[in-house]
Amino acid sequence: MKERNTERKKQEEAHNSQSVNRFFQKKTTMFFSKRRPFIQRALFFITIFFTAAYSSTLNLSISSYPSRLNPLLATDTASSEIADWIFSSLLKYDKDANIVGDLADKFYFKDDKTLIFKLHDNLFWHDGIKITSKDVVFTYNTIISPNIFTPYTSTFRTVKSVKAIDELTIEVKYKEPYFKALETWMMGILPSHILKNEKDLMTSSFNQKPIGSNSYTIDGFEISKNIELFAYKNYKPHKPNIDKVIYHYVQDPSTEFLMLKSFQLDIGSLTPLQHDRQIDDSFKEHYNIISESSKSYTYLGFNLKKEPFNNPKLREAINLAIDKQELVDILFFGHGELCNGPFLKGSIGFNETVTAKKQDLKKAKELLKELGFNEKNPLKFTITTNSNNPIRKYTAEIIQHQLKKAGIEVKIKIMEWQAFLNKAVHARDFDLILLGWALPLMPDPYSAWHSESDKKGGFNFIGYKNNEVDKLIKESEAIVDRKKLDINFKKIFELIVNDNPYIFLYIPSSITAISKNISPIEPSTIGIMHNKIEWIKE
Repeated sequence: MKERNTERKKQEEAHNSQSVNRFFQKKTTMFFSKRRPFIQRALFFITIFFTAAYSSTLNLSISSYPSRLNPLLATDTASSEIADWIFSSLLKYDKDANIVGDLADKFYFKDDKTLIFKLHDNLFWHDGIKITSKDVVFTYNTIISPNIFTPYTSTFRTVKSVKAIDELTIEVKYKEPYFKALETWMMGILPSHILKNEKDLMTSSFNQKPIGSNSYTIDGFEISKNIELFAYKNYKPHKPNIDKVIYHYVQDPSTEFLMLKSFQLDIGSLTPLQHDRQIDDSFKEHYNIISESSKSYTYLGFNLKKEPFNNPKLREAINLAIDKQELVDILFFGHGELCNGPFLKGSIGFNETVTAKKQDLKKAKELLKELGFNEKNPLKFTITTNSNNPIRKYTAEIIQHQLKKAGIEVKIKIMEWQAFLNKAVHARDFDLILLGWALPLMPDPYSAWHSESDKKGGFNFIGYKNNEVDKLIKESEAIVDRKKLDINFKKIFELIVNDNPYIFLYIPSSITAISKNISPIEPSTIGIMHNKIEWIKE
């Protein structure tokens, strides 16, 4: 009896509870129904607020610290990458590799030697000062000044004069027609109002705390700390959607991979080993993976002003002793290709008739013997490279093993990046140097291959000189017909390869993991960063 009463009581309580629930449900429905427009608007703005606030930081990594955040002096990869967020140029490439205006609203050739730029009105530096034609003239005068040392000076060597016509108009006169007249002005522009009285730009504090005009600003950077960039609120056409960019200093690629796997980075590189064997389904659910040619190559460069490396036969012998396909197979699991020469496949001047030399140990030993090297008197030298790129260390070790088969004894010297630049590259203190070049869409052989670039701050730090190559480079600079230019560049390509100033090794594939939370990602000829101000992180 007691159990039945208890059961009845539970049923009554349940019934009452349901009645109450129905009552409140009805009242709640009436409440929301009457106020639906207001609530919908409130929810809309709340959603917008939290979407904007949530994950508004783009997390990237960097393997070495920049030296100078000044576009005129940014010659290393880290400095160039950070400076590109901060400084705008007169011109830039769009996603299809067409040249379009950046700071320039309009540009046109008045004649084949005169280029006119008209700046956008109402563009401002990060400190609020208006950008004018004076800044462009100042930048040009600075880059050609003898007081700074930069390889980019050579880019402006055919410019006769740069003049401000009015506040927004610039006239550039060339000494002669120039094949890269437009590409020249993809150099970042400097603020004259800040730097016009600077006594020594090479050591200026501006290089660590720059004021630019591009989509992000920086308060400066310190060694061993993350580099932080902030969206520039007055950037045109609009402020970037992502408020903050953080570059995490990650010297070890394995640490970068761990950060990717734990979703601490939004964009990061994958090695072929990681791509093929070390990522799982959860990784692929979180990241999109894009694989493409890296548009760069790795090479061994000879110190051509040092014996015995000034002997072309010796350089050929070393080249023939190296198995480049083995390098690609071991280092990249096949995610790469052999490098045939100084211009990349698909670019103007690439010479498909010139092929990479295959390993021929017999011929290599014969040449070495002719030069007086044998088991009792082996050829000995050191390969120098930088520590922040472990692939180069492994490359050097594999080459060391390969050359041993030809009786060549190799030592490997690995240096921290800044020490490597200052004590090896700039000081020309090396036997063979293991490095790489990232190449632009339009090759410019002058900077690396003309003998005039063999100077302090120049990219021809191996000391290469070929009179015919020098002549062809100068001729090419005045050719605006792309078909004729291609013919000249192919000759330059072949001559350089035959001289063996470099041993052209490989072109790795670039494998990039990009968080699926970021959109819109649009792969293009110039990479994925072309529309970064439109990115939204969900």
